[in-house]
Amino acid sequence: MEREPSATAAAPAAAALFSWLSDFCNPGCVKRITGGGGHSAVVTDEGSLFVCGLNKDGQLGLGHTEDVLYFTPCKSLLGCPIQQVACGWDFTIILTENGQVLSCGSNSFGQLGIPHGPRRCVVPQAIEPLREKVVSIAAGLRHALAATASGMVFQWGTGLASSGRRLCPGQTLPLFLTAKEPSRVTGLENSQAVCVLAGSDHSASLTDAGELFVWGSNKHGQLASHAAFLPVPQKIEAHCFQNEKIAAVWNGWTHLVAQTETGKVFTWGRADYGQLGRTLKSHEDWKPKKQDPSLCCSRPSKSTPSCLHCLTGATEVSCGSEHNLAVIGGTCYSWGWNEHGMCGDGTEANVWAPKPVPALRSLSGLRVGCGAGHSLALCQWPALPALGQHPRVTGPFPDATKEAGSQEAMDQERNWKDRHAEASPQSQSDRFRNGGLVTETL
Repeated sequence: MEREPSATAAAPAAAALFSWLSDFCNPGCVKRITGGGGHSAVVTDEGSLFVCGLNKDGQLGLGHTEDVLYFTPCKSLLGCPIQQVACGWDFTIILTENGQVLSCGSNSFGQLGIPHGPRRCVVPQAIEPLREKVVSIAAGLRHALAATASGMVFQWGTGLASSGRRLCPGQTLPLFLTAKEPSRVTGLENSQAVCVLAGSDHSASLTDAGELFVWGSNKHGQLASHAAFLPVPQKIEAHCFQNEKIAAVWNGWTHLVAQTETGKVFTWGRADYGQLGRTLKSHEDWKPKKQDPSLCCSRPSKSTPSCLHCLTGATEVSCGSEHNLAVIGGTCYSWGWNEHGMCGDGTEANVWAPKPVPALRSLSGLRVGCGAGHSLALCQWPALPALGQHPRVTGPFPDATKEAGSQEAMDQERNWKDRHAEASPQSQSDRFRNGGLVTETL
């Protein structure tokens, strides 16, 4: 397996970059959308990576620390097709199609998996200790995970260590909770992981048998347990999901969403902003309860996975820090924390149950993604003009061949946005449309 991105790939010509940008603007050419603390990433079917947003720690991997206002190709990875991207708070984990893992951004807590590296990396670096082929990655607030093709799970970054020491006094924490380079997660030896997840202070792993294991902080009931902290993985029993296997799982900072093999969707964890899409029975449900662990799924509460019937059959789900998006029957729904308008309903009031996003009702081909406090939706716009063919915006578009922080690039972007504003009054709002990509931003 190759350990480094292609070093011999020459910088592509401007025409090639414009071709990739055209593909990026075509909804049919994008396979993944995601976001982090203040940055976003898009992966195309061809494996190209486009990024934008906050960049003070180099989390965009563009070789500098200037914020970037429009999606820009990560040129250092051209010729190295990308399979998946996971955006943490101020760092990014990247999985190539050949199973190699790269990282960039802040390394203050060892979240880049490069123990002797600098406190930040502005260009993606290979995580050398991960020598096996990786099939899934996840990035949390200050830690990250990877699942290998052989089913093992590795974790790095010290984000869970402080709460572990506080909540497990006198107990020696497992190495994987304190390591600044990939360390194998113990307690999963008899399972085959296919997917990993990272919250703000917890981790999770889905197995090929449809079982869900969780560990870390349980402050908000996100581990469906009555322990305050789980230092090693613990399985959430099948009866919590009506004895069905889990087919897919997503999580925010402190809540989780799981879909079973029959399409049922369950939510649990923190609920005070509407994250679960359901109303708890009383204020007492916010508080941890001390009772027989065998009763953990015996009645509805925030720590009990509970079926959200309106989401049955969802084809897309994404979780932000405290909000969610889902696509059901071609309609995009949102719910949860909405302080910055990321639920897209035109207000800043929290949304307590899944509701259709008004602006996306008439659009098709939806693919959704969330950052901590922003949302993204990829749509098929009716009669969308070809790139550069808007009747009143004739280009040129911002030149992706220029360095984003250069004066020339900034002048190009300013001129382009001025022309776009004249052609589209909606561009004066906080919604930015680039081709088929709609973002609700902070």
